[in-house]
This record gives sequence, C-alpha cells and structure tokens, in this order.
Amino acid sequence: MFALLTLPLAQFSGVTTWVLAGSLVVFCLLLVVFFVFANYFGLWIQSVLTGSNIGFPSLIAMTFRKVNTRAIVRSKIMATQAGLNDPELTSGALEAHYLAGGNVQQVIRALIAAKKAKTISLTFREATAIDLAGRDVLESVQTSVYPKVIDCPPRGEAKPSLDAVAKDGIQLKVKARVTVRANLQQLIGGATEETIIARVGEGIVSAIGSAESHKAVLENPDIISKAVLAKKLDSQTAFEIVSIDIADIDVGANIGARLQADQAEADTAVARANAESKRALAVAEEQEMQALIEQSRAEVVEAEAAVPRAMAEAFRSGRLMILDYYKLQNVSADTEMRKALAGQGNESASINATG
Repeated sequence: MFALLTLPLAQFSGVTTWVLAGSLVVFCLLLVVFFVFANYFGLWIQSVLTGSNIGFPSLIAMTFRKVNTRAIVRSKIMATQAGLNDPELTSGALEAHYLAGGNVQQVIRALIAAKKAKTISLTFREATAIDLAGRDVLESVQTSVYPKVIDCPPRGEAKPSLDAVAKDGIQLKVKARVTVRANLQQLIGGATEETIIARVGEGIVSAIGSAESHKAVLENPDIISKAVLAKKLDSQTAFEIVSIDIADIDVGANIGARLQADQAEADTAVARANAESKRALAVAEEQEMQALIEQSRAEVVEAEAAVPRAMAEAFRSGRLMILDYYKLQNVSADTEMRKALAGQGNESASINATG
C-alpha cells in the first residue's frame, strides 16, 4: 500500500485506466452471458424438466442456424411427453425438417394422433415425407381415424348426377356418397380424391349399363355398390374405400325409344333419298325416250321427203309410168276412206254402248 502511494501520479493514472477497461469488458461479457442465459433459460429449463435433453449449446447453435428455437423445443417436448420413442425423432432431425421447409409441430401432432389411435402405423420418416410432399399430414391421420365422405359427382358440378342407361333403354340419374379412409402407406405418390370420384363414377355407369332392366336397379340399388366395390377402385390411391352408398336415384328419359325414333327417321330419310333417286332416274329415262321418239319422227319425215324425189327419179328413168302413179293414188285414197269409215263405225258403236 505504501508502495502504491509512493508511485508517480502518471503511473497510477495508467493502472487505473487499465483496471477500469478490464472491468468494463468483464461487465459487458457478464451482461451478454446474462442476456443469453435469460433468453434461453425458459426453454432450457422446460427441456430439462420434461426430459427432452436439449442443452444450452444446442439452443445457441439453433439461433446461428436461423432455426425457430421455440418451435423445435416445444415440438421435442410434445414428442417426449406423448411417449414417442422413434429413434429417428431427434432435435437434429427436427431442425433438418424445419430447414427443409416442413411444419415441425404439425408432424409431431400427427405422430401423437397416430399413436393415440393405436391402429395407425406412422413413423417420423413417413410423416416428414408426407409433410414435405405438400399434404396435410395431420388431416391425413384424422381422415384415417375418422373416415371422410365424398360426394359423387361433387357438389357444384355442371351435371348434378351420374347418368347411365340400362339395357332396356331407360336412363337413370344417380347420386352417390363414397366413404374413404386415408391410406398413409400410399399417401405419397397415391392418386387423390379426383381419381376416386372418376373411378366410382365409371363403375356406377358400368354397373347400370350391365343391368337387364332399370326396374331391377330401382328395386335393389345396392347391386351398384356391390359391383363397384368388387372392382377394387382404391388401388394405387391415397385412400381406402370403406363404402359406397346410393344417396339418390331417379328415372330419366327413355333413351332406347329416342334412339329407335332417330333411327326410324334416319331410315325414312334414306328411303326418301332412294325414291328420289329412282324418280330422277325414271324422269331421265323418259326424257331419253322422248328424245328417241323425236329422232324417229325426224327420220320418218326425212324418209317421206325422199319419196317425191324417188318418184321423180323413177319417172325420169322410166321405171314408173303415169298409170302406175294413178293406181297408187287410187290405192292410197281407198285406204284413207276405209280408215275414215272404220273410225266412224267405232264412234257410233261407243255412242250406242253409252246410250
């Protein structure tokens, strides 16, 4: 103490400055440690008390890796408290799933729901794969526990019913309800609800089309459900069909009679076309015969015009004499007279017959 008092004033001032600076640095470090401890103490104590075993270094490392520390810790606590003993479910795996863009808490809730159901087998790896595939894993588990009802056709569609025609030609309008349960093992890569609706609709149309009469379908609508269920329409889909129920069935139009009427009209149109073709052919033949008649008449006129020339040539050559010509004239006049007398006789006979 005496030595310090004997030191020069300048030296004493330098030592004081170093001491104050060191104290300030220590104070800042203690302050940083205090803030870090205060920030993570609540999460750390929760982790310790619940047996999640997430230490302070891990919590600080999560912050540097830009991971939501609170979400990871709470998810790990939920898993521990629920008794999930999957060896792959670690804090590192939860961080990796979070960094991959997954919903960590939703995955843990789905695993807890599956464990409570006791009938669903779902691992952490499967749950994270379903979540990263874009599906709601918790909703899928809930659908597996509590089946979901799908309307076929869906509500709001342009056609409110499925229309099919039985073998007797009567149309039936059907509305069905399909009860499905999520198939978690085929949820990744499995077909969605649209495929189920399309397959069920196709099966209903096929079942009605194979029925001998629409009355049989109306009497026993369950034959449709049995026929559709027998086809295993839920293969390669994300769902398992529990049941298919016919909610409503109505009688539509007589499609068979309409088709027969349309066929009759088509046959009539064909017959009319054939008749018109034959009539046109007959008219064409008639016109052709008229042309042949006119041609024959022209040939006759031409032949008659050649007679005077032939007679003149005969007079000049001496083969026909004047007496022979007069004889021909007399024969022709006698012939004309006989024709006239025969015509008058026929006319008088017809008058007497009518009188």
